[in-house]
Amino acid sequence: MGGQHPADSEGQDAGPDETSPEPKKYRSFWKELPILIVIALVLALLIKTFLVQAFLIPSASMQNTLQLGDRVLVDKLTPWFGSQPKRGEVVVFHDPDNWLAGEPVASPNPMQKVFSWIGLMPSAGERDLIKRVIGVGGDTVECAGPGPLLINGHALNEPYIYPGNTPCSVDGTGGQFKVKVPKGYLWVMGDHRQDSADSRYNQSDKNHGMVPVDKVVGHAIVIAWPINRWDTLPVPGAFDQDLSTRSAAPAVP
Repeated sequence: MGGQHPADSEGQDAGPDETSPEPKKYRSFWKELPILIVIALVLALLIKTFLVQAFLIPSASMQNTLQLGDRVLVDKLTPWFGSQPKRGEVVVFHDPDNWLAGEPVASPNPMQKVFSWIGLMPSAGERDLIKRVIGVGGDTVECAGPGPLLINGHALNEPYIYPGNTPCSVDGTGGQFKVKVPKGYLWVMGDHRQDSADSRYNQSDKNHGMVPVDKVVGHAIVIAWPINRWDTLPVPGAFDQDLSTRSAAPAVP
């Protein structure tokens, strides 16, 4: 007399109730595209704000270092870590005190405005200038006759100056000067000395031609466009010498 085991009454072939997993659902590319675009725009905006930004060269004032129409990339990161502009650097800065009065302002179309805002195109509509830093806070900068330019009594050899130009302009309207740069300011000049409305010709403004350091956007590090003009923008070797007041030679009468 053998009784049935519970398993026999349930049926020996019965197994666990297994259900097949549902396949994962992936978003379509077109649904993800707006998210990707937003992420790309945010990244581009962060890069423009904190890292680098493109700028268009609008004039001949920095020839032959920079040509009209060049696009340069400007380092905006190092100032966040307390780095100050140095002699010899090519810097982009906001108009200190109406230096660009009378100059035409570009009128970009809506698409250019968007690309400019996120840093993918040069900021054509901004009132910015680009020049070379000659003097920093505490320096005495002087031009007498055709040159050379003196920084704290040291003559500066400037091979980057536009061919045919003299280091100092003998024009009677600002090319001859002797200035002491206050702390927190810069004295800037264009490489095309006879075609640059720089610190020399703005000495009647509220800053006496000086550029406040807090107006500096950053220093140009590379010519990015056109391709055949690609080049870095290092500080010229002329600024490697000790230009401090401590080592200045006695002034020659």
